[in-house]
Amino acid sequence: MRATESNLPDDAPADEASSNAEEVYRSHGSWLYRFFRRRFGPQDAQDLTQETFVRVVGANIEIRDPRAFLTRVALNTVRDQSRRAAVRPILVSDETSLQDAATPADLEHQLLLEQIVLTLPPRLREVFFLSRFVGLTYVEIAHRCGISVKTVEARMTKALAICTALMD
Repeated sequence: MRATESNLPDDAPADEASSNAEEVYRSHGSWLYRFFRRRFGPQDAQDLTQETFVRVVGANIEIRDPRAFLTRVALNTVRDQSRRAAVRPILVSDETSLQDAATPADLEHQLLLEQIVLTLPPRLREVFFLSRFVGLTYVEIAHRCGISVKTVEARMTKALAICTALMD
């Protein structure tokens, strides 16, 4: 696996590097998808393949051994996603319940929290969910929901007040 910094001049457009990435995608994209599909299934394979090529395009380097390079980037992608999933809180939704990961001692507390979050008004619940369970910043939430950061702050304050009052 040998990837070196691109020999592009500083004022050259990134077209040469992106065309290199496009060539690698055309030549090895289906191979990489099969690599992921065997290990993670078809849906995850699509996501991982896309994430890998996003990283390859962003790398802006000359690729000498595409399969070795793609394998390394792919494994790094999987590792990074696993790390994020390990530190990210469990998502609360109608399909997944906190019961799945709860220990018997925490079950009652988690069920109460889940019920409280699900009873929040929709606007408050959305902001609370994106902040506490998805891990977005207030700026990211504001952008995603099409509201101001001040509105996000106000909704989080209300949601936290409701949760705190109901938990007590």
